Amino acid sequence: MPISYFHAAILGLLQGVSELFPVSSLGHTVIIPKLLGWNIHQNAPYFLTFLVALHLATALVLLAFFWRDWVRIVKGIGRSLRDREIAPDDADAKLGWLLVVGTIPAGILGLTLQDKLRSLFASPQYASIFLALNALVLFGAELLRRRAPVTAEDDDERIARTVGWRDTTLVGAAQALALIPGFSRSGASMGGGLLVGLSHKDAARFAFLLATPIIIAAAVLKLPDLAGSQGNGVRGPAAVGAACSAVTAFLAVRFLMRYFENNTLLPFAIYCAAAGTAAAIYFAVS
Repeated sequence: MPISYFHAAILGLLQGVSELFPVSSLGHTVIIPKLLGWNIHQNAPYFLTFLVALHLATALVLLAFFWRDWVRIVKGIGRSLRDREIAPDDADAKLGWLLVVGTIPAGILGLTLQDKLRSLFASPQYASIFLALNALVLFGAELLRRRAPVTAEDDDERIARTVGWRDTTLVGAAQALALIPGFSRSGASMGGGLLVGLSHKDAARFAFLLATPIIIAAAVLKLPDLAGSQGNGVRGPAAVGAACSAVTAFLAVRFLMRYFENNTLLPFAIYCAAAGTAAAIYFAVS
């Protein structure tokens, strides 16, 4: 069996947390097995197929957690298509199209660069270095962020009013950093949200909404591999890992949406700097 059920469960629990916390899930799935001496080949097709199941579970949890938002968003997009315009007071429609526009650059970059970047940098040494560099992304976002005004609007209305079309393109493109193990998708998106004037809570919400279709689309494209020959020997562990990932993803998103009401990215930046630097030194001398 290419990956044991025990290893699958541990990686699943780790994935659910590290995908949503701004600390890079891909970086941790590359670094942790090497640190613990597991015989897992991160560049092997079976491992990438296994990760697809974990990512899909995380995305489905996000979809379920924000299902009321998605119902409103889909209805808003439908209204705009029917009326052939986005009404000035239709925040749901604008937010929906912001997510569509933000998804395009991340989707294009993901399809064209995903395999090349992951195969090139999927080593514990590189992942450790990039995890430390992820700290600079988080520190920089906090240093350069625009102060968000306090308003009594609905969360989605606030996001739709604050984020512009150019802003969502840049935030969406920033997600492509997550193709490099060690850089965080949620961290890049949250950082981008802070730079365009969102509060920490709204930046997290926008990041999770923006990530959901990207992760689901990428996973669906790879699902045939899990059903095909590349899934031989990993379907059972993938199911266990996905279940574990779903549990910790739910706990993580629930925690983070409360955490970011009054807190910042700085603790995660400190963690990435310390963990990435320590791991890079360890791999360099071992």
